[in-house]
Amino acid sequence: MDKILGIISEYNPFHSGHLYHLEKSKEIVNPDYTVAIMSGNFVQRGDTAIIDKWSRAEMALNNGIDLVIELPLVYSISSAENFAMGGIKILDSLNMNTTISFGSENGKITILNDVAKILVQEPPEYISILNHKLSLGESFPKAREHAVLMYLNDIRKYANVLSESNNILGIEYLKAIQKQKARLSAVTIQRKGSKYNSTNLEDTYPSATAIRQGIVNGENLEKTMPDISYKILQEKISKNEFVPGIATFEQAILYKLRTMSVEEIAVLPDVAEGLENKIKKASDICNTLEDLTNMIKSKRYTMTRINRILLYVLLNIAKKDIEDSYKVLPYIRVLGVNHKGKELLSKISKANKKLSIVTSPKKFLDTNKNKTLKNMLEKDMFASNIYTLGYKKNPKANLDLTNKLITL
Repeated sequence: MDKILGIISEYNPFHSGHLYHLEKSKEIVNPDYTVAIMSGNFVQRGDTAIIDKWSRAEMALNNGIDLVIELPLVYSISSAENFAMGGIKILDSLNMNTTISFGSENGKITILNDVAKILVQEPPEYISILNHKLSLGESFPKAREHAVLMYLNDIRKYANVLSESNNILGIEYLKAIQKQKARLSAVTIQRKGSKYNSTNLEDTYPSATAIRQGIVNGENLEKTMPDISYKILQEKISKNEFVPGIATFEQAILYKLRTMSVEEIAVLPDVAEGLENKIKKASDICNTLEDLTNMIKSKRYTMTRINRILLYVLLNIAKKDIEDSYKVLPYIRVLGVNHKGKELLSKISKANKKLSIVTSPKKFLDTNKNKTLKNMLEKDMFASNIYTLGYKKNPKANLDLTNKLITL
């Protein structure tokens, strides 16, 4: 059976660190084909992608990915757990000999797997420690980290495993593989260069955060990206077809919050424990998203979680949409292929007759009878229509219907 390298990504945008990860992964896995499951126009930390999904798919294909599949919106802007679950479901559904590779600060798959097993199995002693830490007022991420370290009783070996962003996401992939009994193997590549949230552009491998900030500040990014990625990015910037961040939709979000009732806010994903009252109160007195999030955030509610809630407001995502995503096998929405990707897509289609492969969204919506999958795709398309409103020029709608597959 053909060997597949699978990468769950945002490529926001595709930079030198991503190329390093891809090339190292290929050295280890030696795949016949490489597949990227990539977020669309909005991303997991509760923000916009800096450029659209088709341009980022083109970057990926030009740098060695064979097939780019969109991760549906309900997964891509959800919690790390649901983000990982969606990506793993799609990779597993390909029914191929697939190895997922992800970046991590730790770089040791056995250590990350040890932690993942605890979080999946939830031994009584671990749960007892976790509940005690939560009762002391610790945030859930901190309480979980402390409980895992105390349960494993080896601080030196497991220190910082649950405090670094890429480690945390990698552990979620491993959890999803275990929970779903997915037929996937996993490897991890140790992250090089800047930390996830670093804004330093001078490092050998600057973070995507630093690059996005550099775009907004008009800095020269040529040394931070592969040549073709830089060329694609510059073309989008020259046309003013990029979205700096969620604040671009500040007025729309504040308008929607002010027109929503407390009860309507309460049914948004990630809203619990009376948070809806705090959000409503803040929306009535704040004129900026920065003021709004500062008023809402607390130990229990991180800035990322609040920003995700704001995206749910903007994009009409309810708790039921997230809950429904747990119950279905996602479609395979193809954003782009090269010649090898076309071969692979043909093999996947022949091996999985019941798998929903979407190359024409209109055809899928007209013919598919699964209401949940149709709703998921409609959410993806709606998100694209909202996203382009953030452009300074050419804010065209219905690009999911008019844009062709990116092909090389």
